[in-house]
Amino acid sequence: MKCFNKLAFVGSVFVALISDMVFATQDMPGGPAVRQLNLMAPVTKVAQDIHWLHWMMLILCLVIFVGVFGVMFYSVFKHRKSRGHKAAHFHESTTVEIIWTIVPFILVIGMALPATKTVVAMKDTTNSDITIKATGYQWKWGYDYLKGEGEGIAFVSTLSTPREQINGLAPRSNTYLMEVDNEVVVPVDKKIRIVTTADDVIHSWTIPAFGVKQDAIPGFVRDTWFRAEQIGTFRGQCSELCGKEHAFMPIVVRVVSAQDYTHWVADKQKEMAARADDPSKIYTLEELVTRGAKIYAANCAVCHQPTGVGAGVFPALDGSKIVLGPDQAQMERLLNGKNAMPSWKQLSDVELASVMTFTRNSWSNKTGELIQPTAFTAARAGNYPQGGGKASGL
Repeated sequence: MKCFNKLAFVGSVFVALISDMVFATQDMPGGPAVRQLNLMAPVTKVAQDIHWLHWMMLILCLVIFVGVFGVMFYSVFKHRKSRGHKAAHFHESTTVEIIWTIVPFILVIGMALPATKTVVAMKDTTNSDITIKATGYQWKWGYDYLKGEGEGIAFVSTLSTPREQINGLAPRSNTYLMEVDNEVVVPVDKKIRIVTTADDVIHSWTIPAFGVKQDAIPGFVRDTWFRAEQIGTFRGQCSELCGKEHAFMPIVVRVVSAQDYTHWVADKQKEMAARADDPSKIYTLEELVTRGAKIYAANCAVCHQPTGVGAGVFPALDGSKIVLGPDQAQMERLLNGKNAMPSWKQLSDVELASVMTFTRNSWSNKTGELIQPTAFTAARAGNYPQGGGKASGL
């Protein structure tokens, strides 16, 4: 058995090494390129201005550095004591003081004016065509289309990289850790306003190719905007250290033509209508377990593992006292979170009831308990059910 475990370990390491060798030279579509030294290629006017400012100030600082230190090192070398030079004794020079006051002033103004113009443009979110609210959660993004074409669309965007790749048990794709199950879709050449907030800790909504980085702060609303000038898929990440899974909440925006965007809106609205849940409906155990398995895989498995054995600070759900105990304890944990466990209030009552029913009837947890959505509807109002039961919430 020990020999088998060693061979399995060596095999997993070999697979990880081979995958790194195979994919190490591939550019990420919509992301950084191999051996990229510059900023990401801009696709908005603001990002182009940021690039120009970056290089203008870098060159200016380099010229100042070479000029100042060049004169200093030349003076030290040319007038060194070993060549018989003696230090001069002189007092203030009005001409020199005027020069070293006016020249830096001109340089600072020359940098400040274009920088201020760009910063003002970055903050001008007026007259937007579409407004989208981006809510940061530990560790995913929720999106609500608030205004414009697509108003009413809402979804949660979660990392879609398979756990096997993260654990080094499968070859890594060229979009490793930068792919999601639900991309943000926007039309090209339209002004998109992004309203940011957060449910738990500070996150940051960032797309380098757009020149956008806006913190999402709990209890506050911030906004930013972009107007993508070319069709394509563009990637970013939460750029605020937000907890254990900080590296696992990417941002993917797909820019499409106006016609394709209209088709996407229609398809998304049909999909939402088809998936609309009725929290007052009485569901069967099979319905909730089947639905709960999908919700668990998308939201819970990254921490508690698909087998329910837990990992690190996240406890096992297989045989858990919380899962096998009274309904109230698990409901409170799902709704309010605790320690490293985030709140899942953003899920619907049907989704919460499904995943709770799934955990109580999976692995060795064969309780037969069925949690109806109405139980969570009541729990949100503070009316928690007492004890467990095979038809809780009825």
